[in-house]
Amino acid sequence: MTAESLEIHLASRPVGWPTAENFALVRVPVPTPGPGQVLVRNQLISVDPYMRGRMNDAKSYVPPFEVGAVLEGGAIGAVVASEADGIAPGDLVLHGKGWREYAVVDAASARVLDPELAPVSAYLGPLGGNGLTAYAGLLEVAAMKPGETVFVSAAAGSVGSLAGQIAKLKGAARVVGSAGSAAKVERLLALGFDAAFDYHDGPIRESLRTAAPDGIDVYFDNVGGDHLEAAIGALRTFGRAALCGAIAQYNATEPTPAPRNLAAVITKRLTLRGFIVTDHAALSGQFLREMSGWLRAGELRYDETFVDGLENTPDAFLGVLRGENLGKMLVRV
Repeated sequence: MTAESLEIHLASRPVGWPTAENFALVRVPVPTPGPGQVLVRNQLISVDPYMRGRMNDAKSYVPPFEVGAVLEGGAIGAVVASEADGIAPGDLVLHGKGWREYAVVDAASARVLDPELAPVSAYLGPLGGNGLTAYAGLLEVAAMKPGETVFVSAAAGSVGSLAGQIAKLKGAARVVGSAGSAAKVERLLALGFDAAFDYHDGPIRESLRTAAPDGIDVYFDNVGGDHLEAAIGALRTFGRAALCGAIAQYNATEPTPAPRNLAAVITKRLTLRGFIVTDHAALSGQFLREMSGWLRAGELRYDETFVDGLENTPDAFLGVLRGENLGKMLVRV
């Protein structure tokens, strides 16, 4: 085994859009696992929009990344050395120590995967945090009911595409999605969305009115900004919005204006609820049973975009922020 490992470190905190200069490729000694730990050679690394917030020195629901230290995120790798009972060399594990070639992982935070149950990459997408985010946000936070109309923003992404399909599987009467290109719109229609539009084609409120002329009952928000404003205008009385992300604002250098129609939240008696997926861990068993069943039956499909090489992880991450991915963005180490 090589004595060195490659890692991606945060070289500096970005102001506005991150650049290549905010990252550094660093060689470090391969770490040694201690009692109750395993050494993992990463194979797949997840990059996700929420990581942008952790690059800022700001208090949030997770600590910020430290300047000069390795970044982290979801990853899958093979165990090469184990000092933990129940995990053996050769096992594939899911863990949270991505952005590096080799990682020492506490056995308590590693999940051994069954590669025969599903392609291992699915555990970073539909069977992982993205899938649970879509499932919990739609069904628990927004409490979608059969027969309702649902609008999903950034619907061609890894969370949005799953949320829209789950809505259809759970009996939504109409599901509408927004995306950033004509090709992505076509993909959403192929995935079973009833209508979809390119948000570059005109004001969001007009595109949404055309796609859902009778209004919406549920909004799954991945974008914020003008999408949230349009959704508030389209929501029917007692409508609900699950606020999952606000990618339109992650790289802003000035305060972004709130939706200008917040008074409608009062008059329509709307519920706008932010959520973090880790608050809904109690749904994990139910979620895995349903999601794995849908995947086995071919009732739910998912897309993946791959970038090769650990050194290209920053480019993959920036690609997610620019909307270049279809479905889940993954780095093959």
